[in-house]
Amino acid sequence: MTILNNDSLILFCLLLAVIAFLYASVGHGGASGYLALMAIFSFSVSVMKPSALLLNLFVSGISFFFYYKKDFFKPKLFYPFAITSVPAAFIGGMVPLENTIYKIILGLVLIIAALRLFGFFNNKEKEPTKINIPLAMIIGFGIGLLSGMLGIGGGVILSPILLLLGWATLKETAAISSLFIFVNSVAGLSGYFLDGKSIPTESFYLVPIAVFGGMLGAYYGSGYFTNKVLKYVLATVIVMASIKLIV
Repeated sequence: MTILNNDSLILFCLLLAVIAFLYASVGHGGASGYLALMAIFSFSVSVMKPSALLLNLFVSGISFFFYYKKDFFKPKLFYPFAITSVPAAFIGGMVPLENTIYKIILGLVLIIAALRLFGFFNNKEKEPTKINIPLAMIIGFGIGLLSGMLGIGGGVILSPILLLLGWATLKETAAISSLFIFVNSVAGLSGYFLDGKSIPTESFYLVPIAVFGGMLGAYYGSGYFTNKVLKYVLATVIVMASIKLIV
């Protein structure tokens, strides 16, 4: 893990908590945000992937708990994606990527995340449409494979798809995405461990910070609170990180 001075460390921890708060509020684990933040603070690629997956586990799990309590989780909308995404994420976790390729792919994925936060995807609820199970399974496989390779949960990709196709409401999307992220993160880490790698000890120090932000975000997000201004700020940070990674 990169060595940060005291001021940089404090700033990093504050931003980490804010990212966990924002992502958990919309049912996400925050991996794309964590990766963007770690890229800006010059963390090594070997640290970024396992750390993001670890934080994803905790924050997405917390987010799912709050949305589940509000009865927004619909199993029939979740299983078609999970059936194919979990094994795909496991395979992706074992795929080693050359650093340059990793950064380019990650940068493109982060742009998708930023566009979603900026509102370029239509977040208005469409008329409910019956889910196409074969198509959902194909989508799940593709997202799962990419998730395992990059160290993300895939919710940032799944959410706009669910909304654009009209398969779920906003709150249902958040509930489905949070559990989808959790199971993919477990599968991705399993593949990562099977490849003989381990999570850096320092990564575990970040967990309490992410959990704190995630609990607050999930509590308010599952109930009534969102903050568009902060989402735009976060999207700007992600764009900066993606440009840095790609260029």
